[in-house]
Amino acid sequence: MSDTPVKQQNTAAYSLQATLSFAFALAAVAIGVYQLDVDGWVRAFLAIAVLYLTTSAFTLAKVVRDRQEAGQITSRVDQARLEKLLAEHDPFQKL
Repeated sequence: MSDTPVKQQNTAAYSLQATLSFAFALAAVAIGVYQLDVDGWVRAFLAIAVLYLTTSAFTLAKVVRDRQEAGQITSRVDQARLEKLLAEHDPFQKL
């Protein structure tokens, strides 16, 4: 018997909430940087820092997801090999 793991799917509401939360946070930071009472070069530096942090967060999330998916594939291959060995094994076979 094979125990196939159930693929977890996000609901549409969860995806929408995550997207809106990200957009709101990014807009709030952008407005905050724009409203600062500092020179333009300081605003530009902070804006670039926010963009760098955002792209780094997306990259890190992708790396973590890819590593998890690679682990699942390796686990499935190992499980299939074990099931094949167990199916072919005959404990009553004479040596």
